[in-house]
Parts: sequence; structure tokens; C-alpha cells
Amino acid sequence: MNRRPICPPFTILLACLLFLYSGQARCFAAEPSQEPASATLPATPLTSKGASELRAIIDSGQFSDLRWPDFSDYRNYVQEFYASYQYSLPWIHDMEPTPQAMALIARFESADEKGLNSQDYDGPRWPGRLTLLAPAVHSPLESDEIHFDVAVTINVMRYISDLHIGRVNPQHLDFNLDSDAKKLNLPEFLQLDLVNAKDVNDVLFHVEPPYPGYWRTIQALETYRQLAKNQPPPLPNVTSTVKPGQTYSALPALSSFLKMVGDLRADAAVPDDSTLYQGPVVSAVKRFQERHGLTPDGQLTSATIVEMNTPFSNRVTQIGLTLERWRWLPASLGGAPIVVNIPEFRLRAYDDNLKLSLTMNVVVGKAYQHLTPVFTGKIRYVIFRPYWNVPYSIVKAEILPALSKNPNYLQKENFEVVDARQNPVNSDPLTPDVLQGIRSGKLMVRQKPGPKNSLGLVKFMFPNDFDVYMHDTPATSLFSRSRRDFSHGCIRLERPADLAVWVLRNNPGWDAARVRAAMNGDTGNVRVDLANPIPVFIIYGTVYVAEDGTVHFWKDIYGHDAALEQALASGYPYPW
Repeated sequence: MNRRPICPPFTILLACLLFLYSGQARCFAAEPSQEPASATLPATPLTSKGASELRAIIDSGQFSDLRWPDFSDYRNYVQEFYASYQYSLPWIHDMEPTPQAMALIARFESADEKGLNSQDYDGPRWPGRLTLLAPAVHSPLESDEIHFDVAVTINVMRYISDLHIGRVNPQHLDFNLDSDAKKLNLPEFLQLDLVNAKDVNDVLFHVEPPYPGYWRTIQALETYRQLAKNQPPPLPNVTSTVKPGQTYSALPALSSFLKMVGDLRADAAVPDDSTLYQGPVVSAVKRFQERHGLTPDGQLTSATIVEMNTPFSNRVTQIGLTLERWRWLPASLGGAPIVVNIPEFRLRAYDDNLKLSLTMNVVVGKAYQHLTPVFTGKIRYVIFRPYWNVPYSIVKAEILPALSKNPNYLQKENFEVVDARQNPVNSDPLTPDVLQGIRSGKLMVRQKPGPKNSLGLVKFMFPNDFDVYMHDTPATSLFSRSRRDFSHGCIRLERPADLAVWVLRNNPGWDAARVRAAMNGDTGNVRVDLANPIPVFIIYGTVYVAEDGTVHFWKDIYGHDAALEQALASGYPYPW
């Protein structure tokens, strides 16, 4: 399918995940560089034979000079770009590559620094191409110039697209994210912003996501790229847990590793010949465990050693996959957002200036059974002391089997049976007709408001096709666990009252006292519409870089990293 970006330049964006362009092409918007373009250099004209060769390459959508020859997804853009130059060569001037072409080649060769793959942009092939254009080495042929120019054009289109909106359409991976607002007219962007750019790097800077978290992740990538160059030998695993005060034979190697990753201070006093696991090394292990989603108890478990022995190159890949998802960001914020990162089991709320206002643990959907979907929405109202209308799938899988064992199960758990109009059906004990109505789905089961309600005392509604929302829960013990995928897909909140106060901050009169009164009152199902709907982003990132630069890694609990890595392994054209 064509990836045709056709649209206007963009507005600076914020938050969390996107893309697909009307069945045609990857497209996106980028804020034009504020640097003025340099003096316009005339494109190099071609002979009629050369123009025919150029047209033939473009028409075929195949170019054997490239690492990935099939550029059919960009063919229309390439054709439009060269048509605007009357099929002359904009990246060649006076038989030499333009400064802009040379700057782009440097970016292609260093693409790994952005979490991309330099081979996708012919990184290793550029020295040979440049040699063919060097008069002192080789008398350049017109065909050499054509092949060089086309290679620059195709690769820069790929590079800009990948850098701005990512390589794989998130909808290909069942992420319900949209990219319509990130469209760019690629041929026009190249012609107006790059061909005669005064500063190519400045132009490309404005193509990348402008979010601080993205740039912190870029910095983390460089850190782990350097670590990967000096991968230490693996630490010996443990057959039984090593607790503080016990011995660990590889303590010097453990200390060295913890210093490498920054969890143990470089000047920490750890004797080189010691095997006693204690003091600052224990504290450093706790920091490592906290950064990797493990229980930070300082005990050297097999799981902890496995995380420590994960090659740094794997971490580089993991960071790169997270950067890919940073590029799936929506084109506008629409207000101070709430962001839930599924594998981190964490919610963050930000103010209008993207400063962190509130954060808490969450419980998300069970892996392999009830995955919490990735999507965006807007909280439009809050319900205090809600009913829980039990989905039929849960009625069938859980409630009906429970009723077969205990006919009084509904009363015990504060459930009631209702008809399609939500009118209670009085049947105590349950009659065969009512039971059959439940089995058939004609009658529904709901849980009455109160502290035992599975939704707790408040829920936050952002209407969506998945029937997913955020809510309180009576099962508060789950928040203390390091892995928290226990729900049927909705998001359970550790501190729902605090979120309610934050969400209702623009609704007059809704302070903390009133929120508490609404949660603990006698009236059920009290709805409060928000004065200003709040954007919600349910995202999936297995790497998070905190404001202080601390890098956190999380398990790929849903296998989304593995699926994305597999999609990227095939090369161009990537799934779109």
C-alpha cells in the first residue's frame, strides 16, 4: 500500500501513541526549522538519456542499489519530488554532493543513535557511493550521479518518516492509535526545508518528538550503547536466595556490575577480596531491583541475577522499541493528560505545562487472558458509589459456576439481577426461570454500590469501544506486589480519591472533603460531569526514564515488544 503523507506542516505535540493514513501511507507533520534556508543551489540538469534513466528507476519502484530495494511505498513521493525539479538532481551541485546531502548521509550513518537501524538507510554503502563521485578517484558518470541522488532521496524520505512517526503502523499491532494529525507532504518538506537548509540537523531536530521523556530515552540509549561495548561476563546464578549478611562468591564482580549501571557509587568502599554481601552493595541491589520491576528487598534471587545477566545489547533493543512507540504520539495534547503505562503498572497525571502532578500504582488486565488495550480517550464524567454491571463473559465464566456451588452467592456478594431496563428482578431464592434468564443473557447481574463493590467507591469514565475505565477497588493488597496484572482489562487505582480530587479540580466546589463525602455517602451512582474533559493515554512502554535520568526496565508482559521486534525484522517496506 502507498504511504502517502499529504498535509500541512505541524503543531508541536505531546503525549502518547498513533498512526495510519487513510489506507495509503505513513504521514506526519513536522514544525519547519526556524533557521532560514541557505542560498538556493540550482539542481543539476540531466541529458535526455539521464532523465529517462531517472524516470525508469522511479516508475519501477525498485532500486537495486539500496539495502532494501523495494521503495514502492514511497514511489509516488519520489516521483512528485523529482517532477518539481523537472527531473534534475537537487542533491548534486557542480558534480559534487551538496552540503545538505553530506549532512544527511552523516545522519543515515549514525541512525542507531536514534534507536533506528543505519542499514535501513544504507549506512555502510555511502562511502562507496561518495568514492564514485570523487573526481580525484573516479571520473563521475551521469548514471553515478543519478544513482547517488535517488539513493539520498529515498533514504531521507524513509529516515524522516521513521524518525517522526515510526517504522510500523501501531494499528498493525492492534494498538488503537491514530496518525491523521501527523501528516506531512514529504516532497514539499524536502524541497522547502531540506534541499537548501542552512542547518540540516536543526530541521531534523524539529521532526523528532518534542517530549522531554523522548529525549531522556535518547540519552539512555547512548548510555546503554556504550555499556554494550564493554559487556562483563555473566554473574554466577544462585541455587538459593542470598540474603544480606550471607556470602556470595562473585561479590567483586557484582559490585563492579552495579557501578557500571550506576546503582552503586563509584567511590563505594567494597573490599576487592570480600564475599560478604552487606552494606552499600545491598542498597545498590535494592535500587537495581526497583529499576527492573522486582521486589526491592535486597535479596539476591535467581530472578535478580537473570535481570543482571541480561546483555546490554538486549537493553539497547528494548530502548529502541520504546523510542519507536514515542514516535507513535498524537499530534495534539488537548489538555493536561493522564498517562497509564501498562507494563510499569503506573499512572501519572500532568499539568498543562507537562509537570508531574500525581502518580500512583495501578492494576491492569491479566496477561494472556484480559489484556488492557492501548488507546487514547477523554475522561468525561466520574461516578461515585457505582453499580458494577457484570459483563456476560464474567457472568458465564465466574458467576454461574459460583451459583451452581452456592445458590446464595448473589446475596453474599451483594449482587442483584436486573432486566434490560436495569429494573431489579426480585427472586430470592433464585427461580429456575430467572437462572435461565441469566444463562441466556436476557437478564443481567449487577453489584450494588458499597465498599464491597468490585469497582470500589468511584470510577472514571472515558467512553471507548473496549468498555475500559479506571476505578477504585476493595482488593488493595494487590498494589504492594511488584507485578500487578490481575484485572479483567480495566485499570484499578491505588489512590482513587486523590485522582478524583485532581480530575474534578476545575469543577467548582469539588474539594477533597466533598470527594470523600461522595465516596462514603449513602447515595449510589452519583454522576459528576467534568467541566473540562481530560485526555487519557493508555500506553505500553517497557522502558521509562525518570526526570532525574534513572532508567527503568519492565517485563514485556503482553508480548508487544516481541511482536514489534518481529515486525521490524523483515525490513522495508515495513508493515503499514
